[in-house]
Amino acid sequence: MSIEQIKKDALTQKENLSAIVAHAIEQAKPRVDSVEVSINQSTGISISTRMGETENVEFNSDGALGITVYQNQRKGSASTNDLSPQAIAQTIDMAINIMQYTSPDPYSGLGDVDLMAFDAPDLDLFYPSDLNVDKAIEQARQAEEAALAYPEIINSDGSYFGSRYGIYMYGNSLGMLNGYCASSHSLSCSVIAKQDEQMERNYAFTSSRDIGDLKSPLWVGQQAAEKTIAHLGARQIETMQVPVLFSADVAVGLIRHLVSAISGGAIYRKSSFLLDSVGKTVFPSWLTILEDPFILKGIGSSPFDSEGTKTVKRNIIEQGILQTYLLSNYSARKLGLKSTGHAGGIHNWLVSSSQTDADFNAMLAKLDKGVVVTSLMGDGVNNVTGDYSRGATGFWVENGQIQYPINEFTVAGNLKDMYQNIVAIGNDLETRSNIQCGSILIENISIAGR
Repeated sequence: MSIEQIKKDALTQKENLSAIVAHAIEQAKPRVDSVEVSINQSTGISISTRMGETENVEFNSDGALGITVYQNQRKGSASTNDLSPQAIAQTIDMAINIMQYTSPDPYSGLGDVDLMAFDAPDLDLFYPSDLNVDKAIEQARQAEEAALAYPEIINSDGSYFGSRYGIYMYGNSLGMLNGYCASSHSLSCSVIAKQDEQMERNYAFTSSRDIGDLKSPLWVGQQAAEKTIAHLGARQIETMQVPVLFSADVAVGLIRHLVSAISGGAIYRKSSFLLDSVGKTVFPSWLTILEDPFILKGIGSSPFDSEGTKTVKRNIIEQGILQTYLLSNYSARKLGLKSTGHAGGIHNWLVSSSQTDADFNAMLAKLDKGVVVTSLMGDGVNNVTGDYSRGATGFWVENGQIQYPINEFTVAGNLKDMYQNIVAIGNDLETRSNIQCGSILIENISIAGR
């Protein structure tokens, strides 16, 4: 099937799903105070290869309709994969029945009508592929072949190609009914290298909304091989306190801990190290984090959240100061505030610095002597206290130059202090997630080595 035909069929399906959501709302409305209905339908293919052999080919075409009803501050939810009128009627009955057994909660309910995304913009998120199996297998094989061409690479953990597109529709009894189509594509490769008796494993990947924006299989394979080989001959280091440079893909994780700390649920439960921090300095004054949900083709772009609340372009951090928590309708009411359009997660976060931009080599020069962290493992982060302790691998740096790879060490500190002690952010942006951030240099972190 041609791409144009896929697009045409998807738009027809979007109209059909819109009618199904509208009909479900009309069926439920007379029986409850309010109702909301959503449908998420996706179609995709995933391919995995290992050592040149095709291991897995999976197609999926599925979807689910979810119905939530509210009456007298009680809430009931039910879902179905069957979109027939009979099944939807049964699902409404089920949601209403469940509602009878729930306790009243004054904070539940639909969002504010003034915040609903009645006129959602088109964010250019829909770039479906033709889901051709032979092409997908060839992409995965080429990436693996490119990595295995390096003599140090002795084995493969496999290569993966995935392509999917979906339709999301949301409606409620306040008159909101909107939806959009979106696509995503990815290619990854993971390999194993050996030197003497030491073996290392690493990977590389590319992802985008538009399959035409993916890096080539050759790039993915070469990146996977070179990253893996670079860690051969890794040594252990002594316990010390040194500056640490988090590579861009790892630095994204540091910022993601901020997301958890300022989410409404953590705040109203008083389980965050950033409790009562809006209006307070959290980062250096030269750092800003802009959330922009409206970037065309953006990985994290969305015209509204999972509750139909419109998304907003805003600074999360402005000149180091926290501007807002991330609130759904429920958490907003618990805190006496308004939803910020974050039900279901964040949108595109752009971490920027007012200081002079520096590429990775310039960041190494700023580091001068210390540790570069290229991967982290374990879940040693306490969201209540901010205590941070994770196993790591990376490189030892002296005179602004990488000297040798290192492993089996732990990076430990407190996120509050780590955020305040950021020295610089590079312009080597990680662009494959909903957080875009360069490498982050933090002064004097505890390293637990041998």
